[in-house]
Amino acid sequence: MKRTVFFLLLLLLVAGLGGCRKKSDRQAAVEEDYQAKRMLQGIWVDEDEQDVAFKAQGDTIFYPDSTSQPVYFQIIGDTLLLHGANVVKYPILRQTANLFIFRNQNGDEVKLVKSTDPDDATFFSSKRPTALNQGQLIKRDTVVMYNSERYHCYVQVNPTTYKVIKASYNDDGVEVDNVYYDNIINLNVYHGAEKLFSGDFRKQQFSRVVPRDFLQQSILSDLTFIRCDADGIHYQASLVIPDDGQSSYLVEITVSYSGRMSMKVNK
Repeated sequence: MKRTVFFLLLLLLVAGLGGCRKKSDRQAAVEEDYQAKRMLQGIWVDEDEQDVAFKAQGDTIFYPDSTSQPVYFQIIGDTLLLHGANVVKYPILRQTANLFIFRNQNGDEVKLVKSTDPDDATFFSSKRPTALNQGQLIKRDTVVMYNSERYHCYVQVNPTTYKVIKASYNDDGVEVDNVYYDNIINLNVYHGAEKLFSGDFRKQQFSRVVPRDFLQQSILSDLTFIRCDADGIHYQASLVIPDDGQSSYLVEITVSYSGRMSMKVNK
């Protein structure tokens, strides 16, 4: 009887050690390489085409075109992970402070070098021409990290039937009224299961920071992620006057980590 109990205890001990070892192996497998992430900071250029590929800043990769949304990234082992709508993995073939080579989804080798041209920063400037979103439902979700805490942000641009009348002149010099339609934009920010902020934005809510005459002719076109820092998570609202050289007001909306919202005009 004693021998049976001894063998049972021994089996439980071995199983427990095996379970701990497997758990330890899993934790080691998902450990992020922060040194590699620090080396990736900066603007990277395709060595062959000399085109700007992306900018890595903090935990986020930004793209030079206005339609591609920023994405949260990790480097785990020899793999670059991009956490967009799907988690996409890219094998890293070589990485140094000034060289980054990886294999894309088509299996092609992509060779990037770190930019030394200060003008490349203009590709990521908030002063670039603003797109006019008309009649299309847009949904985006973005995962960001700050102080090792993960935040999930959702934006939805909802088209409406609210008309914006813009007077202009046709080729014959006759004044005509062009009709455009405004949007309502919803923003939700979560910290885990906790909802920090949820609200709808209409262009009238920007009357404190945008002149009334401009608001009357403008459309609330878009809401895009900028960055996160000690003040909170920053978004940029674009209010655009159609057919006026895409004249726009860019309003920075900040949601603090306590859920408080504030806004200011970007100079």
